Amino acid sequence: MLKKINIRDARLGMFIHEICGSWMDHPFWKKSFPLSEDADFNTLKQCGVKEVWIDISKGLDVEAIVPTVTTETEKARVDNTFQLLAKSTKEKAPLRASLQDELVRARKVHTKAAQAVTSMFGEARMGNAIKLEEVGALVEEINQSIARNSDALLSLARLKNADNYTYLHSVAVCALMIALGRQMGLEDAVLKEVGMAGLLHDVGKMAIPGEILNKPGRLTDEEFLIVKAHPKQGWEMLKSCPNVNDIALDVCLHHHETVVGTGYPDGLSGEALSLYARMGAVCDVYDAITSERCYKVGWAPGEAIRKMTEWKDGRFDEAVFRAFVKTVGIYPAGTLVKLKSGRLGVVLEQSEKSLLAPVIKVFFSTRSNAHIKPELIDLSRSPEIIANLEDSGKWGFDLDELTGLKV
Repeated sequence: MLKKINIRDARLGMFIHEICGSWMDHPFWKKSFPLSEDADFNTLKQCGVKEVWIDISKGLDVEAIVPTVTTETEKARVDNTFQLLAKSTKEKAPLRASLQDELVRARKVHTKAAQAVTSMFGEARMGNAIKLEEVGALVEEINQSIARNSDALLSLARLKNADNYTYLHSVAVCALMIALGRQMGLEDAVLKEVGMAGLLHDVGKMAIPGEILNKPGRLTDEEFLIVKAHPKQGWEMLKSCPNVNDIALDVCLHHHETVVGTGYPDGLSGEALSLYARMGAVCDVYDAITSERCYKVGWAPGEAIRKMTEWKDGRFDEAVFRAFVKTVGIYPAGTLVKLKSGRLGVVLEQSEKSLLAPVIKVFFSTRSNAHIKPELIDLSRSPEIIANLEDSGKWGFDLDELTGLKV
């Protein structure tokens, strides 16, 4: 039986059937879930949602939340019940760091990751076995950076050019997979495995001749067939490596598959595709279309999200894509936006309260057509609202310099 309740009546032990309002206005990627974790309960209470639907056939009802306790035995039973319902993981997530503080640490992690991938892929290109012994510790560093402030490393991961794309793309997909996994509530052990999968997903490209991999013009049909072989070739490289996990093998082989079966190499669809392959598909495409390639200029992050949302060809799992949007934001870091006031600003990081109200740095007035004193604005706490996306190329701004990503 479903019942709509005021958010102030929500309690641990309820089953949330649906959160009232737009999915973009709250941080939960699932439509329905048991309210059994302290972190979820606190987030639900603080995210601005007014009402929710609960299913009292799957969880507690409002009236059943605070029973009358008349004996010590009954009190102990009730306390024990709520301790089970409110169980939380033993490992607590790191405290959220400021963007600037985390950028200092994230730069070191990003540099180390880029060097590791370049070395690994270089060995693969020469036909040598890939050594994964040190990669686990590196993935854990990426995981911890994402936990402290995901916008820092995800912003740095966008900084790549056509020459280093293949290597830094793998670092970016690793970070995106971990951030998405965190949004979806994956356990720490699984987060490390999906991170490893992101780092290794494109290793098969080392089997593609350089003149095809870096060709600036359109590929011939024969060349495209060679490129399409890289998932299977990567899987062949990885399956003989000691300590490689099944998720890494799966994502390497299937990150170009689609939910409707139009992908490659196997044309899998529906339930035949694992959750991790679906995650890999979204992360891989997003980083690819926002990156500068030898044959095209990358889209701005906000434009990429808008276009991916408009694609109606069924290539992505809808629930995974929604979770991904909540991970990077409707206006991802690095997006140029115009406010209703006429000021231009660049998105620095996401607000925990709303996908529509990120933290931005305003620096230019379109009304006076002049630079203004930079100002940080948390739009979730400001009457200002975003009017529309802007093309940074049209304005000629170096957004990476404005955001402090360049040193």
